[in-house]
Amino acid sequence: MKFAMKPLMVAAAFVAAGSTHATSITLPANGTAVAAGYTLSELSGTDTLTFSSALIGALNAGKVQIAGVDPATTAVTYKTNAATKVVSISTASAAAPVTSLTADVVGTGLAVTGAGTVGGSLQSATSANIATTGGSLKIVNLSVDLLAKKVYADLIGGNGVGTHNNVWLWDITTITGPTTLDLSLVPAGGGVVSITNTRSGLTINQAAFDLFATSMGLTANGITSLKTVTDFGTIVSTISVKAAPAVPE
Repeated sequence: MKFAMKPLMVAAAFVAAGSTHATSITLPANGTAVAAGYTLSELSGTDTLTFSSALIGALNAGKVQIAGVDPATTAVTYKTNAATKVVSISTASAAAPVTSLTADVVGTGLAVTGAGTVGGSLQSATSANIATTGGSLKIVNLSVDLLAKKVYADLIGGNGVGTHNNVWLWDITTITGPTTLDLSLVPAGGGVVSITNTRSGLTINQAAFDLFATSMGLTANGITSLKTVTDFGTIVSTISVKAAPAVPE
């Protein structure tokens, strides 16, 4: 006996199956993509990592210095102990340009699922002390997976560590603020849409911790100090995209 599905039933089945899968796009900084009837271009933005006070305390224990890795920039302020005259880091942040974006197209919204940046920061300990025997670590080219709430990075370490690409660096505890670019807000002639959100409560992955410790030449005291850091900081992300009505082919 033969069975046949009616054409309408077949079409409905395909629609139902396809409705659970959003279309995904990737937009590089100097490229274009088409989504929801718009041509997207001119991706820009910045991810700014602000070091937590606990992390700064651990870095100060090893007299670690912080510098930017181009094209990222760092902002570091210092304080001086009135009694000992010792200068230490008070606040530190690193701002890196956003160079890629991935998103799911949901209606007229771009639900951002990930973003990549270029550049980063260099942490260096140039002399031995109670916390380190000396070393360095570049943390560059961060990539954020908003769905999995993870941050990946390329780590370039001293003390024979070398380069490790796309290392699972941190887990994100909380994401606050919008993560969807609303294309319905774009004027008829085209315009720019932007979002800003904050990823906070960055906790380090054990494999990344081990690379950090070896690269920086941490002593037992230095490792103990770093283990007390349960929150490495926050990342404030600002992303803008130009959207123009797509021209039919």
